[in-house]
Amino acid sequence: MKLSGLLAVFLFLCAGQRSSGMSHPKPSCRYPPSQWCRSLEIAIACKVQKQCMELNATRPNQSVPPVSVTLYYESLCPACRVFITQQLFPTWTILQDIMTVTLVPYGNAKELPLPNSPFACQHGVPECRGNMIEACIIHLTGHSAFHIIHCMESAADVLNAAQPCLQLHAPSVSWSTVDSCVNGGLGYQLMHANAVMTRALSPAHTHVPWVTFNGEYTEENEDKAMSSLLHLVCQLYKGVKPPACTGAPVKLDRSFC
Repeated sequence: MKLSGLLAVFLFLCAGQRSSGMSHPKPSCRYPPSQWCRSLEIAIACKVQKQCMELNATRPNQSVPPVSVTLYYESLCPACRVFITQQLFPTWTILQDIMTVTLVPYGNAKELPLPNSPFACQHGVPECRGNMIEACIIHLTGHSAFHIIHCMESAADVLNAAQPCLQLHAPSVSWSTVDSCVNGGLGYQLMHANAVMTRALSPAHTHVPWVTFNGEYTEENEDKAMSSLLHLVCQLYKGVKPPACTGAPVKLDRSFC
């Protein structure tokens, strides 16, 4: 279940519980806050079913399709990391009821006809490994994937942050499962699929981050996305605007790889 502004709302709820003497979710709640309203069972286990029902009642009209945002990127590209951490993840956290995010880690990599080293990446072998780790995480962790990717891209060392970020946001998925994906055939299959998606872009990408909206790329939308993605998503959404769709865009410096 997707709920806009989930993190901010639950911080507010937790603050309210402290002030009113209510207890925190009991230890039986083994899920991070981002998943508390994912299902009725989880909401009951975490003692927040009432709050989830109230939030569900305020969801936007589901007959209006959400804005589809697809990011083509590289795991170690500085400009991609800035876009993910300063624009994409914060915007999705606030507007996830009216937008969907698809992450495609590949970017400016090249697929090579070599059995032992089938990919060459702009920022070297570590980036190829980072791309594959993130592709495996996206495949294996579902709803938690974006939280894990954001955690990794926010860290000083993206690759070394992978395991602790996985344990934090998807404790039910073992690192050995991800490691098997990276070092086995599945990881290469996922990266090949990302390569195919990236090569199929029209117009062809010339840099990363490369962002499409509802499957289409325009330079105008890219400029807006780099300045204020939240403002752009609000502008593109065809339904009734949520309360978060107010305020003026903030201009940020942009860069590419």
